[in-house]
Amino acid sequence: MWYKIMKAVLGLEDGTIITGTGFGVEGCASGELVVTLVSTGYMEALSDPSVAGQLLMFGYPLVGNYGANKDQLQHDKVHAAGTIVRELCVHPKHQPTLGEFFEDNGLIGIEGVDTRMLTIKLREQGVMRATLITGSDDGYKAVTMAQTAPVQETRELIPGVTCKAPYHIEGKGKKIAVLDLGCRKSVFTSLKNRGADIYVYPYGTPADVIMADKPSALFLTNGPGYPFAAPKAISCVKDILGTIPVQGICMGAEIIAAALGGQVEKLKLGHRGASQPVKFSDGTVAVTFQGHGYAVVADSLPEGCEVNCVNANDGTVEGFVNNDLGVYCVQFHPEHDGIYDGVEKPIYDIMYRGIPDA
Repeated sequence: MWYKIMKAVLGLEDGTIITGTGFGVEGCASGELVVTLVSTGYMEALSDPSVAGQLLMFGYPLVGNYGANKDQLQHDKVHAAGTIVRELCVHPKHQPTLGEFFEDNGLIGIEGVDTRMLTIKLREQGVMRATLITGSDDGYKAVTMAQTAPVQETRELIPGVTCKAPYHIEGKGKKIAVLDLGCRKSVFTSLKNRGADIYVYPYGTPADVIMADKPSALFLTNGPGYPFAAPKAISCVKDILGTIPVQGICMGAEIIAAALGGQVEKLKLGHRGASQPVKFSDGTVAVTFQGHGYAVVADSLPEGCEVNCVNANDGTVEGFVNNDLGVYCVQFHPEHDGIYDGVEKPIYDIMYRGIPDA
């Protein structure tokens, strides 16, 4: 259960310097500092492609209490650029420890951080750029690097997490084209459970290539970054809208909104974690898993679009439809395993309604 410990420092663009104990390997990483409030599922959160290029802080005070299981990864590797925790568990129920996993996989993290204080700071001031350095406590260097790091809106992150080439996941149901913007494993699992015949395409695939396979619908996945930094996906959706139904979750929803001429707003703290309440237009409320930093601006959506669910905490858009175009989008992750008792229905079941067989 031994793992290497070392000096470490976290520097924020506002000049804040926080020292702690490093784990993993020596290194440094800069990116937007974001917080997730999950109490379990840390392996899934770390490997979610949606956090690519970000420093992921856990609001829950103890992380790693059931060890590190590669089978729980949602993608091929950990995508968080760095990890910040209050306390790292060194005697978990299962082996290896999370610290050992970080060292074995060349990852960097810092523990001993007052994550509650930092969460409150981000909630009040908004997410900001930060730099994590392990193997050193040079706070001045960390702050300087944070202040000169590129802002999230200028970073094209999706090409680093999309699949490298098209592939097929055979099924006996509807033929669904999936534009992979950095898809979680759980999304494919949910589609396969419904028998979908899945054709997956990497980011940058033109619309005519997708349509040549004659899919019954186009599905856009989650992914990292700012939607307008993914112009190839927006262009693809524009060319397909109105020909077949188009659905999306998380980043996929934002891309579809952009293709329709809509805009997004940056959330002060973002919605990350497994306890985000969503209120639907019929009055029902679902507790959902989310992982995004932007939301669609309701008033920017064109005529024919209807917002059908909002975040019960802050009123931001959580989903919209355009029945004339066959568009159905949600900002949350309806495929997430666990406690939701039918929350998958708003997207994964509806996307099968009215879609002709391939």
